[in-house]
Amino acid sequence: METTSAGTAMQQQQQTILINKNETKKMKVMVAIDESDVSFYALKWAVDHLFVSTGVAPETSLEEVGMLVVVHVQQPFHHFAFPAGPGGATAFYATTSVVESVRKAQEENSAMLLSRALQLCKDKMIKAETLILDGDPKDMICQAAEQMHADLLVVGSRGLGKIKRAFLGSVSDYCAHHAKCPILIVRPPKESHEGHGQ
Repeated sequence: METTSAGTAMQQQQQTILINKNETKKMKVMVAIDESDVSFYALKWAVDHLFVSTGVAPETSLEEVGMLVVVHVQQPFHHFAFPAGPGGATAFYATTSVVESVRKAQEENSAMLLSRALQLCKDKMIKAETLILDGDPKDMICQAAEQMHADLLVVGSRGLGKIKRAFLGSVSDYCAHHAKCPILIVRPPKESHEGHGQ
């Protein structure tokens, strides 16, 4: 008998959530992507699970349920390098043509990534906006989420071990501690990590 009443209570709660979903404002979801398959898995997860039209009137389009913003942050290119070893105190500066070549390659890479992301959204009939930023991904993602008043930030997790995370830093870990909105960290299924020495 307790199971039946618990099941009924759960159904009523789900119905209430669906009703409230129709009454509330559109949810703005920001998904951060980079070159990794993990970030695209997080985007696909968000599209499949957060933009479902269950409980919404059939005449309501998915874009009325919420808004998706896909953000990519380009790392800044340093115009100089300090070689290691003897005589490493002398800096080498990149020429203007090298700087422009790197900048152009970054822009092409960003355009390709966002095109792939938009196609994934289009396949699911979800309208998405894109945003390209320059800077440190950790800081820029958190700043963008705050400035755009995102209701939810979605990032992928590469599953770095404790030592790698300590040395390399983890964007998802940083965002979890510094983002001003709720954050969803999506880890890919275990089988995609097997065989990668994780």
